[in-house]
Amino acid sequence: MRILLIGGAGQLGQALLPLLSGEVWAPSSSEVNLTRSVEVTHAFESFRPNLAINLSAYNFVDKAEHEPEQAFAVNAIGVQHFASQAAAIDAGCVHVSTDYVFGLDADRSAPYTETDLPGPVSVYGNSKLAGEYFVRSLAPRHLVVRTCGLYGRSKSAGKGNFVETMLRLADTHDELRVVNDQCCTPSSAETVADAIAALIDRDCWGLFHVTDSGEATWYEMAKEVLRLAGKRTPIVPITTAEFAAKAARPRYSVLCTKKTDQAIGRKLPPWQEALARYLDS
Repeated sequence: MRILLIGGAGQLGQALLPLLSGEVWAPSSSEVNLTRSVEVTHAFESFRPNLAINLSAYNFVDKAEHEPEQAFAVNAIGVQHFASQAAAIDAGCVHVSTDYVFGLDADRSAPYTETDLPGPVSVYGNSKLAGEYFVRSLAPRHLVVRTCGLYGRSKSAGKGNFVETMLRLADTHDELRVVNDQCCTPSSAETVADAIAALIDRDCWGLFHVTDSGEATWYEMAKEVLRLAGKRTPIVPITTAEFAAKAARPRYSVLCTKKTDQAIGRKLPPWQEALARYLDS
């Protein structure tokens, strides 16, 4: 099988690459950029993949409020062309989305399933939802994976994550102030990559939620990061309003993974366990 992987230098790409079998081509962003349709077309026509995986995304949630064109160029229009090219050669199309397609239901307290109606509250969330719809409508064989709170290792410069940010700030600040009224599921790139590879191996198509299990606020995650790392920097819980980010975030965006658990034949690990493995490695 020939696999085209866009975004292989990122956190999820680095975790997924070793798990893929067959002939895998993961061009750099300078070789194939999702926003340059000519390059994407050439990649499909020259490589003729059986499976095309898109992990490339515009993830600057706050900046997207001021530059929606850039967010939609990558997360929607680029994805539209990618899915169209996959469909044109009957290739399977894998695309990764986000829990930020939810958030409109401010009173939500139960994990979202794949059948729940989305409702984004930010430009970023809307751009990612548009990308989902393009893949699901254009590529007959599609696998759309929503994930949440992703962290992992990356080859790409500037690709930080919440865990590394907390560790860095703990060494340079007398105290940390972390939001305690946004609840999601911190998810290791290794967990998500392993589940995606399993779904691919089992020819599972459609929409799937893939995260570690459990839920936490960012404050609770920060406490666990510092505890596991043996750091004693005090952490102060604050509200979303106090943090005053430019873009709105979902107050509750935990994703239900029962469909994925059943499809791959195992339950995804607790987020605390996955975080401990990440820090140990």
